[in-house]
Amino acid sequence: MTTESHSRNRDFVWRQPQGPYRFVSADQASAYREDGFFVLENAFDAATVARLLEEIDPLEAETEAYLKRQPKGRHGISRAGEITFRPHLVTRSEYLKEFSKGRVFQGLVHDLMGADVRLYWDQSVYKKPGAAQEFPWHQDNGYTYIEPQQYLTCWLALTDATLDNGCPWVVPGLHKLGTLRHWPTEFGYQCLESPEGARALPLKAGSIAVFSSLTPHRTGPNITRTVRKAYIVQFAADGAVMLRDGEAPLICDAPQRQYPVLVGGEAA
Repeated sequence: MTTESHSRNRDFVWRQPQGPYRFVSADQASAYREDGFFVLENAFDAATVARLLEEIDPLEAETEAYLKRQPKGRHGISRAGEITFRPHLVTRSEYLKEFSKGRVFQGLVHDLMGADVRLYWDQSVYKKPGAAQEFPWHQDNGYTYIEPQQYLTCWLALTDATLDNGCPWVVPGLHKLGTLRHWPTEFGYQCLESPEGARALPLKAGSIAVFSSLTPHRTGPNITRTVRKAYIVQFAADGAVMLRDGEAPLICDAPQRQYPVLVGGEAA
C-alpha cells in the first residue's frame, strides 16, 4: 500500500482533547486517537430513527426524481436507482436542525474536537439494490479541503448496515498522515487501492460509525433487495476555512447550515 500526501497537506499533526470526557469512554477516545474511529452502538432508539426516516425519505425521493430526469440518470456521484447523496437537509427540516445540535452530537464533538464547534455538513446517503459498484476508498477531507484538516464524521445507520448492503469499511491508523492525494474515478474520488488491515463496520439501525475526516473509508455494493439508508452529520472547528484552487478562502459559517453546536463548551 502506497500513500501520497495532498498538495496542501504540510506538517500535519493530529490533535485531540485529552479529557476529562463528558460523553465518550476513555477506550472510545483512545480508539479515535489511535485508529481514527469507533462505533457508538444504539446511539438512538427505534422511535428516533423512525422520525428521522419520516423527515429524510421525502427529501431523498426528490433527489431520486431529479436524477431520473438527468442525462444518463446521474448528477455528480449520485446515480438514479443506485446511490443518492442529498445534502443540507437541515435547511429543509427544523427537526433535523435540532437533531444535529442534540445531546449525542454535543457530547461527541466536545470530547473529540473541543469547545467551539459548528455543523459542517449533513446529507443522506441511500444505497439502492441497483448499486452494484463499491464507493471507493476516500477521506472526507479529500473531497473539499478544509483547515483544520481533521473534522468529525458521524455515519448514522437508519437501517441495518451489513456486509451485503454496503456497510462502511475503514483503514485504521492512516488518519495520522493527514489528507492524502485523491484522484477522480467514475464513482467518486479515491485515495487507496486494496489497503491492508481494512475493517468492516456493520451497524444496527440507530448506531453510529464515528470517524475522522482523515480516516480512509469505503462502502461495498448493495446485493440485497432493500435500500441501505444512512444519515451523515459532520462537524468542524469554529473558524474552519475551505480552500479551493483559484478561489478566496471561505470560512465555513453559512448561517442556515453551518451553525454553532458548542460555544465555549456549552450548547449553542
